[in-house]
Amino acid sequence: MGQKNLDSIRCFVLLFFGVVSAQKCVDTAGFFRPNTTYDTNRQLILSALVSNVTARGGYYNGSIGQGPDTVYALGLCIPGTRPEVCSDCIQPAVNGLLSNCPNQTSAFDWRADKTLCLVRYSNISFFGSIELEPRQQETINLDVSGNLTEFNTTWNGFMQSMIDATTSATSPGRKYYAADVKHLTDFQSIYALMQCIPGLSPGDCDACLRANVRDYQSCCGGKQGGSIRRPICFFRWDMYPYLGAFDIIASSPPLQPTPSPDDRPDTTTTEDGKTISAGTIVGIVVPTVIIMALLALGFVVWRRRKSYRRMELETDDDITAPHSLQFDFKTIEAATNQFSHSNRLGQGGFGDVYKGTLPNGSVVAVKRLSKTSGQGDREFKNEVVLLAKLQHRNLVRLLGFCLEGEEKILVYEFVPNKSLDYFLFDRTKQEQLNWTRRHRIIVGIARGILYLHQDSRLTIIHRDLKASNVLLDSDLNPKIADFGMARLFGMDQTRANTSRIVGTYGYMSPEYAMHGQFSMKSDVYSFGVLVLEIISGKMNSSFYQREGTAGNLVTHAWRLWRNGLPLELVDPAIGDNYQSNEVTRYIHIALLCVQENPADRPPLSTIILMLTSNSITLPVPRQPGFFLQSRQDQEPSVVYSVDDASITDLDPR
Repeated sequence: MGQKNLDSIRCFVLLFFGVVSAQKCVDTAGFFRPNTTYDTNRQLILSALVSNVTARGGYYNGSIGQGPDTVYALGLCIPGTRPEVCSDCIQPAVNGLLSNCPNQTSAFDWRADKTLCLVRYSNISFFGSIELEPRQQETINLDVSGNLTEFNTTWNGFMQSMIDATTSATSPGRKYYAADVKHLTDFQSIYALMQCIPGLSPGDCDACLRANVRDYQSCCGGKQGGSIRRPICFFRWDMYPYLGAFDIIASSPPLQPTPSPDDRPDTTTTEDGKTISAGTIVGIVVPTVIIMALLALGFVVWRRRKSYRRMELETDDDITAPHSLQFDFKTIEAATNQFSHSNRLGQGGFGDVYKGTLPNGSVVAVKRLSKTSGQGDREFKNEVVLLAKLQHRNLVRLLGFCLEGEEKILVYEFVPNKSLDYFLFDRTKQEQLNWTRRHRIIVGIARGILYLHQDSRLTIIHRDLKASNVLLDSDLNPKIADFGMARLFGMDQTRANTSRIVGTYGYMSPEYAMHGQFSMKSDVYSFGVLVLEIISGKMNSSFYQREGTAGNLVTHAWRLWRNGLPLELVDPAIGDNYQSNEVTRYIHIALLCVQENPADRPPLSTIILMLTSNSITLPVPRQPGFFLQSRQDQEPSVVYSVDDASITDLDPR
């Protein structure tokens, strides 16, 4: 067959393969009846998917409904996709799933059309879970030309580097995504693209991509391209660029054979017939290359230092910006009646908090940082920048600041009911917190932390979540406060280390308190302790070793759970006006949050689903972190696992 015919065949194949909609209606997941609540919810969340995905930078996941009628959905475009291109990919995928999967409760579509996108829905939460089936594959039915053994060796090495790049992607907007090219010759290159859905662990992403590569090797090795698609990851390679994924990649050209000495010209002839010796060329080119390299290096260093400087001093720009709300010290002094004792509301992490009234009549809370508190400019600026950019009903709102001389002052919205510990640990005020209010406080705190971890423009680890840092508004709704210890994470960063341990012992996770490792799972641990405090009305630090029983609140809750007596943890001030299954479920969730291994703690998105949906079966908790062992703990016991219908006895783990 001639080259022209081969090119024609390949052109036809590429046209066919270039726009592929890999819709998969998962029949094994079950079916729903038309015009039911589930059907309505499915149409609602999918119809809003395009706007949600494009408004959130190319990725969205969410749910709608309750119980068995809950629909979970996800939309995703490859990083860097323009909103209109992303929309043109997502919308046909949505339309196709609605029409082609009329009554399946689960389906997904990896669609390759100008860009790559994924639309998926299910009646079971799949965020963060590894699912390798079902899978789909497409192959270009043309064989690789040349030395196949040599090609396969290069291909295998390139795929390994692609998996590593995808699972460790750390640049902004590139989480679990990589696209690259490997040049073989002047006329032959390998183009590869890999992507996993956000929310997976790096290990799960790695496992999915490796399964794709193995499957391709088994089915289609030696072909000139193909694609393997699973519900949580995508893999495609070809010998030409596609989907615009390689437009900005500047890859090194293939290495050319080094000419032999006999082939090397020692002179160069110019247009006028004159010759230039090789030495002269070297004398001109080498200094030029060195100068250009030094200039490029200097530019990179300057940009990097400028970037670091901007990150460190970002608050300077924000503080001095014309639109920022900066108060002068005299105004704050007058508002708080010279910081009088009668206006003092309490003590925060780094200083006293006062009630103040501004000249326009607005009531505010003024946090005056102590000059000996240890919080310098960095912590102050940290809190200012964070709060100025955060807007959520369960976070305290920053109204302004004052920075004059040694004075560092933050002006917050006034939250009239002080902090959660003011009610929770006071015997005369505990009764105001019935179960309905405690339930609302727990869910509100979880939503506030989820906003910090996932839904805000920044990724923020609070690091000092505790009852005294949760304020209550006039309706006793929670508002998380005190961000002096908070840390920003990069878009793809999952954890960090520090030699400076800050926060409150008893709320700190084991890996943070002992090794300085903190992550979103550190806040999850603190949240679990806080939930146990809210349910019990007791401080974690109020338990002491007595009568041979070592303890803290976490240890106490675990012993009760293990012995089948979880409801003995409930604060008597709540009374009997609560559903035992619901409270037991919340204790179960709290114990999952305080697991010793961070990987065993659920993320906040899952925690909120656990708190608000009774249809999700909870895993069995293991012994928590900071469990204080005693002689009583040597005896075999029973571990309880909660789902909606019942409490089931399980073997201890």
